[in-house]
Amino acid sequence: MPELPEVAALTAFLGEHLLGAVVTKIQIASFAVLKTADPPYSGLEGKVVTGVRRFGKFVSLDADGLSFVFHLARAGWVRFTDSPTGIQLRMGHGPIAARLSFSGAAGPLGLDLTEVGTKKSLAVYVVRDPYDVPGIAALGPDPFSPGFDADALAGILGSSSQQVKGLLRSQGVIAGIGNAYSDEILHAARISPFAIAKTLDRDTVTVLYDAIHSILGTALQEARGKAPNELKDTKRSQMRVHGRTGQACPVCGDTVREVSFADTALQYCPTCQTHGKILADRRTSRFLK
Repeated sequence: MPELPEVAALTAFLGEHLLGAVVTKIQIASFAVLKTADPPYSGLEGKVVTGVRRFGKFVSLDADGLSFVFHLARAGWVRFTDSPTGIQLRMGHGPIAARLSFSGAAGPLGLDLTEVGTKKSLAVYVVRDPYDVPGIAALGPDPFSPGFDADALAGILGSSSQQVKGLLRSQGVIAGIGNAYSDEILHAARISPFAIAKTLDRDTVTVLYDAIHSILGTALQEARGKAPNELKDTKRSQMRVHGRTGQACPVCGDTVREVSFADTALQYCPTCQTHGKILADRRTSRFLK
């Protein structure tokens, strides 16, 4: 799933290539992807792209009073080309959920939103204001917004009985952090993913705040300037524990462990984060009693 660093890089890339381009055609090829009906998506055709903005993990293409907003969810991605084809998409066939065609200063441009797998979560909204999208209206503060400091994080954590892993992933609490970077942040801060947010003392909160900015800041620098087809590999290459189950922790050498859930999993280092304790996994917990 693309998170704040990848979505920020994608937003910058699309802004660089699409500002001033005219939307010539929009095709919706997935029954589930379009979440709005008014205004119609065809209303964007003929309009000029005036801005590309990021809201958490949402991207908004703004065009003369309308916005084409998309959220890539877990399995969505973007294909960008300066050599688009004129092929008409068939509804419900293939991985392409939506296709946007543009006329730029140097010629035609194309943008496909794709999604693999059977669980379809990619979402598209055509709205007059991005804040008309419920997910955007409900977003918590961005980690790099001016008002998000250690005191703000302390206030968020101190009022919650939620596990810190889940809290970091909650878009209504902090915008932009997902499963992968929450694993990396907690590993860098040496905090158990199952720690209860309000039990963290102020020194630990400060360490967590610094880890949020260190991990995301480094990932932003690595992603900056990359084309969409490079961003996934760039993200994977930066991971120390996420997606590294069974490998050696690069900090202490212990084996990276996993806790699996119904539709996701987290990774952590016992030595770095849980004082050596192996957290119970649903698949194997009966053997760890």
